[in-house]
Amino acid sequence: MKALVFKEFGGPGVLEYHEIADPVIGSEEILVRMKAIGLNFADIYRRKGNYHLAGKPPYILGYEGAGIVEKVGANVQGIGIGDRIAFADVPYANAELVAVPIEKAIPVPEPISFAEAASVLLQGLTAHYLTRDSYAVKKNDIVLVHAAAGGVGQLLLQMVKMLGGKVIGLTSSMEKAAAAKEAGADQVFLYKDDWKREVLEVTNGKGVDVVYESVGSTIQDSFAATRIGGTVVFFGMAGGDPVLIDPRMLMDTSKTLTGGDLWNVLTSREERVTRASDLFQWMEDGKVSVSEPTVFALRDGQEAHRLLESRKSTGKILLVPEDK
Repeated sequence: MKALVFKEFGGPGVLEYHEIADPVIGSEEILVRMKAIGLNFADIYRRKGNYHLAGKPPYILGYEGAGIVEKVGANVQGIGIGDRIAFADVPYANAELVAVPIEKAIPVPEPISFAEAASVLLQGLTAHYLTRDSYAVKKNDIVLVHAAAGGVGQLLLQMVKMLGGKVIGLTSSMEKAAAAKEAGADQVFLYKDDWKREVLEVTNGKGVDVVYESVGSTIQDSFAATRIGGTVVFFGMAGGDPVLIDPRMLMDTSKTLTGGDLWNVLTSREERVTRASDLFQWMEDGKVSVSEPTVFALRDGQEAHRLLESRKSTGKILLVPEDK
């Protein structure tokens, strides 16, 4: 099979596209021929060597994608050859064929395309637990979403609206502000402006009920924009490490700081399938949608990485193997 691999850490130029051996599946795995592969910042961090990688080079990136079952292991039940399958947390996805453990295989209903499934799972399941588990959004809640034009951000906007909340987005440019508005934001402010003051103004000086904080370096301002008794949900640090939070501040303001990590939620196949089924149903009902992805051939992975690293993209970037 063909795969996108790298032998040393570095920039996009270390990525190579060539032939390697097909994966050999175990008794509780299925072999999936990939139709669409999601590209995420975690792939960039692994390519650079910021994240640990098991095994020896050549390494294969990718954890998210969708495709068609080509083989099933001896102990696999309930999934057959030809079934449409997606996954959010299976390694070595940047290849034509991927060995997928049965517990991580998520059925994809016919109305959902492979591109949609590969575009929505990782970010969509993240937004699902953030709005259901980390902080359960209620009707009339006022919600502040950081990086509102990003993959998770746009899905958070839609889910907050679906749950009856009002949502304020934060973005870095007017172009991204337009994307956030289109995704459902009631108002959008820019990071370069005094967004903390603007948020307080539109909430009559009280602040928002909850902030979904994914930048990290802005966490103090997020608390300042949160009402007394409000919540900050910390789930990322794309803009740098957060400062330490003084628990006395939490006590004095009755505010809550909570964290969120998807892998603490996706602990079983039942969790994966149930949460993904919610997501797919919302998409079928038109309550949640994903913007048109930017698609690159798998062989053009270098170019795809450069675009994602530039932070100029909105929506999902997909890698697509050549059809056989």
